[in-house]
Amino acid sequence: MRCPSIGLVVAGAVVLALVGASVSHRGAGVTASRLEDAFAPTFANLVHLQRSILKLPEIDRAVLRATAQCQKVGGTRRDASGAGDWTCTVLWSSPGQRIPLHDAYDLSVASDGCYTATADGSEAHIGGPTLTGRDGATVTNLLYTFDGCFDTTGPGRPP
Repeated sequence: MRCPSIGLVVAGAVVLALVGASVSHRGAGVTASRLEDAFAPTFANLVHLQRSILKLPEIDRAVLRATAQCQKVGGTRRDASGAGDWTCTVLWSSPGQRIPLHDAYDLSVASDGCYTATADGSEAHIGGPTLTGRDGATVTNLLYTFDGCFDTTGPGRPP
């Protein structure tokens, strides 16, 4: 019985490595549930920080009750995962508001779980790219465009 040549073994290893790399680069670890679980608390943290910058009364992040619903753009139920373009709607409660607020974001999500979120512009709750503080100073609106990352390797919750 002949042993396979070294060249054949190396070629097979290279093919397996390339297949593994292409699978990992498709962003298989990016799922709607992982993105939602990261997006909502990031949004709540930024609301908290922005109120501080604008010298508005502090509120507990838990009072905001932020939740997110995300879906991949152009995706179907079967392929609703992976890197690419996503949309997320964050539902949250503002102090003094009885009805939950809805704000929509367009996201560009990388296979490593990092994303850039930009408000879609149709919601008036968060304002534009800049805001005017109580003192008249113009400040960057932290909620208009922001970056975040999440773990793509953890167990996450079921989709």
